[in-house]
Amino acid sequence: MNPCLVPAPQQDSDGDGRWNSIHNRFLSDAKGKDADVIFIGDSILQALEHTELWNQWFAPLHCLNFSIHRDQTQNVLWRIQNGELDHVDPKVIVLHVGTNNVAHTAEEICGGILEIIRTIREKHPSTYIVLPSLLPRGQYPNALREKNTKINQLLHEKVSNMNKVEMVWIDKGFIQSDGTISHHDMHDYLIPSNAACRKAFEPIHDLLQQILSEGEPEKDLTPSE
Repeated sequence: MNPCLVPAPQQDSDGDGRWNSIHNRFLSDAKGKDADVIFIGDSILQALEHTELWNQWFAPLHCLNFSIHRDQTQNVLWRIQNGELDHVDPKVIVLHVGTNNVAHTAEEICGGILEIIRTIREKHPSTYIVLPSLLPRGQYPNALREKNTKINQLLHEKVSNMNKVEMVWIDKGFIQSDGTISHHDMHDYLIPSNAACRKAFEPIHDLLQQILSEGEPEKDLTPSE
């Protein structure tokens, strides 16, 4: 059995129950707020909510952010199967997860992401699903960075013909000519800085605007691989 598609809560390694508390807050938000767009995933999307960009670009689009630091595919799957998308009717769901599945293969992680897509589609058959590509990580070339590249390639092949599923390449321009990532783009070599978020998520913002205003995006809107 692929562990990446077996729903599981995040382990409470700190012992303070924060992950479950955040999940319960998301359940409350889902019942009490209307959202046209829901972001769901890991720390990349969670950090986005705490940038100026969120208030400038995404909050005006009536977005909710259901993302949690260190979440893996199986954690997001558990959260979805335990109510986070049950009382909402979004037009778009933005999903980013997989970079934290460091113990799993690219094929397993891709399978976990596809299972999340399938679960979302069961709950929301007509909702558009947007998949930002996984970002590179680490100051220098490393195995996890190579794995993220492979996940992106595998996922793109799997979803390219899916109806209302769009993968958007946001990982361009982070790796410099010498193979390194600048701390100006990622202060910890994992989470994009404010300036880098603007560069990475501009195509996501453009696509969301088009989906919300016109209903169907143009296929040539997103950057080519």
